[in-house]
Amino acid sequence: MREQAIEHIKTLFRSHQELAEFLPEEAFGQKMSVPSNTIGGQFWCLIGARESYTKAVKENGWVGFGCSMTSEESINKQEVIHTLSKTAQKFEEMLNGVEWTNTRDDLMLDLLEHETQHQGQLIRYVYGLKYKFPKSWTQRWSLDE
Repeated sequence: MREQAIEHIKTLFRSHQELAEFLPEEAFGQKMSVPSNTIGGQFWCLIGARESYTKAVKENGWVGFGCSMTSEESINKQEVIHTLSKTAQKFEEMLNGVEWTNTRDDLMLDLLEHETQHQGQLIRYVYGLKYKFPKSWTQRWSLDE
């Protein structure tokens, strides 16, 4: 089961990377007309959670939330793309040699849940702001093109 959860996390990492690469630069600073943060803000939270959960799994316990990216950087498409890639790489590196415990398994599931929640939020943002999805998103999750 652990291996399956890890593969699902990696799939979501790749999907979020692809969406960030696909969206236009201006999308990252946009908010919906209802109370919301920006698309970049959604990616900021994803990045911070990846960094925080990676550290927590490594330490075998939650050590707090932190994000290396500032909110100002979160509206810069290239910065978001670069940092998403960097967090995926650090996650991969952390997996090598970790001794698995129930706490680590729970943290991995929490990360999977967090990535999934943001996937749903990003879908709502893309629809709400009238952008398009990458083809892989429309096919995998039966989204309108």
